[in-house]
Amino acid sequence: MADYSDIRTGRHCVFVLHAHLVFVTKFRHRVFTDAHLTRLEEIMRAVCADFETGLAEFNGENNHVHLLVNFPPKIALSKLVNSLKGVSSRRMRQEFPELAAHYYRANKLWSGSYFAGSVGGAPISVLRQYIEQQNRPV
Repeated sequence: MADYSDIRTGRHCVFVLHAHLVFVTKFRHRVFTDAHLTRLEEIMRAVCADFETGLAEFNGENNHVHLLVNFPPKIALSKLVNSLKGVSSRRMRQEFPELAAHYYRANKLWSGSYFAGSVGGAPISVLRQYIEQQNRPV
């Protein structure tokens, strides 16, 4: 179960929603260094703040990044992903011109696809068992 510190409230709801996001570079090129990943984290934290979303964890390798985001139910995850990828691609290519050399055909940093997985809470088997054991009226 999530920590009580993770529980957030809205006007009409109480929620704990986490998602694991993975973004892969276009053509899986190995372009990131530690400096790139540090700046990417700063950019993605700023975008998350604009969406009232928390970036709980960030890390990556030379051709992909992992994000753990805590988001409110009013945010469509696909819109958050679109903004994260678009803003980070544009800013990274502006600030690090050497990245553009890898993408002379496609003026994009990220692959068009991404991974998003829900995270936290009880396993599906426990939830299924809990729902099955509810006292259904006759």
